[in-house]
Amino acid sequence: MKPRTIMAAFAAVSLFTAMPVRAQFGGIVFDPHNYAQNVLTAARSLQQITNQIQSLQNQATMLENMAKNLSHLNFSSLSAITNDLQQISNLMNQAQRIGFQVQSAQTSFQQHFMPTYGAGTTIPQIATDAHTRWQDAMSGYGQAMTVQSQIVQTVQSDSTKLTALVSASQGATGSLQVAQAANQLMALSIKQQLQIQNLAAAQGRADALEKARTAADENAARTAFTQFIGTGNAYSPQ
Repeated sequence: MKPRTIMAAFAAVSLFTAMPVRAQFGGIVFDPHNYAQNVLTAARSLQQITNQIQSLQNQATMLENMAKNLSHLNFSSLSAITNDLQQISNLMNQAQRIGFQVQSAQTSFQQHFMPTYGAGTTIPQIATDAHTRWQDAMSGYGQAMTVQSQIVQTVQSDSTKLTALVSASQGATGSLQVAQAANQLMALSIKQQLQIQNLAAAQGRADALEKARTAADENAARTAFTQFIGTGNAYSPQ
């Protein structure tokens, strides 16, 4: 019941109670004061019911909003992101000759790039070691190019993922959907950062192998030159 209606009812009841308290109609006693109290009680009860209905409507609206906030986002790019990272990880693990395993890398590097040539080292042995280092360096550059190619392919697919995630975020109807879209966008960003780190590792490995090869070849060249010159004493016929 509206406030104006209730006020009008109160006014009517007040006016009615000002009339004589008792009147007889065919032997029936009418009590206007009691009648007025009954009307007021009914008006208050009606107002309480109206308030309860409004409260229930508010609760229904709140539950509807809660349902929207708890609704899951009907889009997920996590499997695609994980798959891309797994492919790059596989390529990094396929690094041949001197790979990314610490112990084996140290052992191979010391054998191939830091050889100690004694006086009896032959030229064929020096040439074999130089060829091995060349193969190591070429393997490093080849692996770096493979990782680069894979990352370029994933970047192209990332543009599609980004478009879908932004569209899902803009169409989100609740806080949970917004949070899920934001988490997936963050995961995509982290994935791209991990790709850059893997690429930097592969490129750095290739550059390090090339520089180490150059330094080792210079040492081998000095050894070979010494072997060729010998003691430096001129030949004296007997």
